[in-house]
Amino acid sequence: MRAFLVVMDSVGIGGAPDADAYFNDGVPDTGADTLGHILDACAKGAAEEGRSGPLHLPTLSALGLYHAADLASGGARADDTPPMGLWGAATEVSKGKDTPSGHWELAGLPVPWDWHFFPDTTPAFPKDVTDEVCRIAGVDGVLANCHGSGTVMLDEYGAEHIRTGFPICYTSADSVFQIAAHEEHFGLQRLLDLCETLAPILHKMKVGRVIARPFVGEPGNFTRTGNRHDYAITPPEPVLTNWVQDAGHRVYAVGKIGDIFSMTGIDEVRKGDDANLMGHLSDLIDEAEDGSLTFANFVEFDSLYGHRRNVSGYARHLEWFDAQLAGLLARLREDDMLLITADHGNDPTWTGTDHTRERVPVVVAGCGEGTLGQIGFADVAASIAAHLGVRSHGPGRSFL
Repeated sequence: MRAFLVVMDSVGIGGAPDADAYFNDGVPDTGADTLGHILDACAKGAAEEGRSGPLHLPTLSALGLYHAADLASGGARADDTPPMGLWGAATEVSKGKDTPSGHWELAGLPVPWDWHFFPDTTPAFPKDVTDEVCRIAGVDGVLANCHGSGTVMLDEYGAEHIRTGFPICYTSADSVFQIAAHEEHFGLQRLLDLCETLAPILHKMKVGRVIARPFVGEPGNFTRTGNRHDYAITPPEPVLTNWVQDAGHRVYAVGKIGDIFSMTGIDEVRKGDDANLMGHLSDLIDEAEDGSLTFANFVEFDSLYGHRRNVSGYARHLEWFDAQLAGLLARLREDDMLLITADHGNDPTWTGTDHTRERVPVVVAGCGEGTLGQIGFADVAASIAAHLGVRSHGPGRSFL
């Protein structure tokens, strides 16, 4: 008996009841629907780069993804074929539409405070924060100091960064402080040391994450590397990973899960790009021991396609994920549970470049068929704990 919790980062399904309280470029998220709008774009022939035609997700739809989407946002995209899995739509109560808020609550702990967000102004950061960056890094200034998309920051400030040695510091609508620096000209370890030293200062302000964003290349051709590292606040109470580990079972983190939870309750981490992560998840389907939890995050839906408002790329990635998933399901053991969900939305058709406040799908293989209805994020953790026979804590209730 094992559990696999897989997060399709940012694959929201619309319908959040409080979307009007969250904004992108001053526009409320009311009506944002990541999956629904991608489906619509594909059906209209508006997502034809590297793929063609209607969105093709036979594996996820058979598990109930489209039924969950209709439940969340009142659409009519599912056919009359009964899904082969459990399916439902989850609503978040934490005040945020970011990675830590979504993952913590999926792991059983709604965020118990309000995150600190930096204003969408230039400069965005208090002088004492940027002074501390300069002191730690041994430089005389920082670049950007504003809200922005990471790839845009590299295009605008990368050359000046190489010339001056000043780190590129930027933020977004999330509770985050990001620092981009060139792996060779600035130094990868120097960047990581800077972020690690700075993180406790920002955490005291309730800034959720300090993120190292290393890149390589030359002006006009900068690219991020796979050496990103998130320095996140440690959850203040035990979460799903702790519950499982404390019960004597092994916990595997695939992707950025280890960073999100500051390694609390985690035995082993496997990283890489999404293609590599799918390989790690496939290996763990074969190798993970009885009683174990594998917690995986596939980030490229969000990082490569959502933030960049790339509808075709997002659709391609969904279709790739769906095809890979079919092979995993065929190799599950009889008493395994594989639960697929998301942490927030990032509608690539929406205004701005930030996450969108949405409900998320919950589809489950290995635990029967039928609707779960409207559930909470924390119910995911409680249900996985019930499946593994470990004690859960917090507000979640098992749907098993």
